[in-house]
Amino acid sequence: MPMSSLPAAILSHMIAVSNVPPPPLRSIPNLQKSKNIDYGELNALCHMRGKQHRIRAKDTEESKPPQPDDSHNIAIHVKKARGGRTLYGPKKYEETVVQFMAILKKLPIHRTPFEHNIVWKMLKTIPDLTSQLLDEHLKILSKNVISETWIKGSTVIGNDGFYIILKGLARPQTQIYKNLIEEHDSTTSFIPQSFHSFVFSEDIRNPLLTGVGHTLGQWSTFGTLEVAAHIEPETKEYSVVTEEDCEILKIPANNYAKLKTEKTKLENQHKVKLIHKCPYYVEWPTLSIYELVTFTKWKKFPPGHVIVETGNIISFVAYINSGYCKIYRNIIGFSKLQSRKVKKIQKHVYMGRLNEKESFGEISVLLHIPFTCTIVTGEDVEMAIIEDKDLHALDPVTKQLMLQTAKPTFGHLSDEDVKKEYLQKEQKREWKSFKDTTVKNSLYHNGIIPGFGKWDHSYSSIRRHLKDTLVSY
Repeated sequence: MPMSSLPAAILSHMIAVSNVPPPPLRSIPNLQKSKNIDYGELNALCHMRGKQHRIRAKDTEESKPPQPDDSHNIAIHVKKARGGRTLYGPKKYEETVVQFMAILKKLPIHRTPFEHNIVWKMLKTIPDLTSQLLDEHLKILSKNVISETWIKGSTVIGNDGFYIILKGLARPQTQIYKNLIEEHDSTTSFIPQSFHSFVFSEDIRNPLLTGVGHTLGQWSTFGTLEVAAHIEPETKEYSVVTEEDCEILKIPANNYAKLKTEKTKLENQHKVKLIHKCPYYVEWPTLSIYELVTFTKWKKFPPGHVIVETGNIISFVAYINSGYCKIYRNIIGFSKLQSRKVKKIQKHVYMGRLNEKESFGEISVLLHIPFTCTIVTGEDVEMAIIEDKDLHALDPVTKQLMLQTAKPTFGHLSDEDVKKEYLQKEQKREWKSFKDTTVKNSLYHNGIIPGFGKWDHSYSSIRRHLKDTLVSY
């Protein structure tokens, strides 16, 4: 571009962008004819543009609708005094809910791992879910949840899944609802969870209050995860009527039933492997082991727990999955008193331990024979146990097979073995006590005490005339 036309191009561009009327011609003398840029005039134009931009920004701020006046809202002041958030809440939550509802519009197969994680985190804030489902199970179910749209006046029957209202209002047709998971015969009556008692994590909080009275609002729940074939298709027990257009999240009951089946299958496989590795059951057929697995359940014991004492009949058969148990036998020993007398006392003698993949209690339960030893857990122990009532309910063939293969726990130990072990331990203890006493008496001779020198110097540092005798390398 020629130098003579450069000022005019710059000026035209500045005037077009700023929408500022061009200055009088007297302020731009001989602009077309000048070969030099008048930077003073150019700065004036920029100043005018910035001033007008600030005026437009001020007008835009004044045109925004004013925020609601909270000065007379007592709920706002109470929440602020208790350290809570305001009624209108942070923008972050609203964006999270919008993102959450947009994800639920997609089919589960089209969601990314990041989106699955968002759905899982939001479901973790539903008390009705977290109180009755394990976190790992909730994570699996969250990958298959869907969102449904219901128009006003629709009847939503929740006997085929668990429902969470994301948007809109609904009214239940009955006030009696069963537990989310009906694992017991008894049922619990409750009003579905409303947002008044909703508990959120630190990074996801909803400040809005919905669900007044018996009306179900945002985050209210209804339905069940149990597949109940006996429930009538049009039952009112789990149904609600929408009073507005609603967005409702659904967790299908069939998905939870499938999850429970897979969980039971994996647990049974683990129990079969555990029992099959126990010494008494190595040669058992798999079909007979499955008969035992049907009645087994997991149980944990803390360290130092006495499972059974000598002379008692144990109430279950146990298969150790992790940890170990200590075995003690009782014996009558003698204790020396200060008056040079001897007193008979009952002492426990450690005879060994039961490790992982070992079992005990079969003979005691089936034949009602008291234990000849005491079993104490040495650390945290997890066992698969079969209670005595379930063991007696087994078919006669399985019980007879167990009696033929199992043996009494540490039944090979005789009284002579226990006495011999007790004498050896007592001799070692007495010899150690005699040795320690002799060594201490020898060291204490002439005032020598272990751990202390004969001379005591209170020097805080090495004296100057002694430093010359030190050898440095």
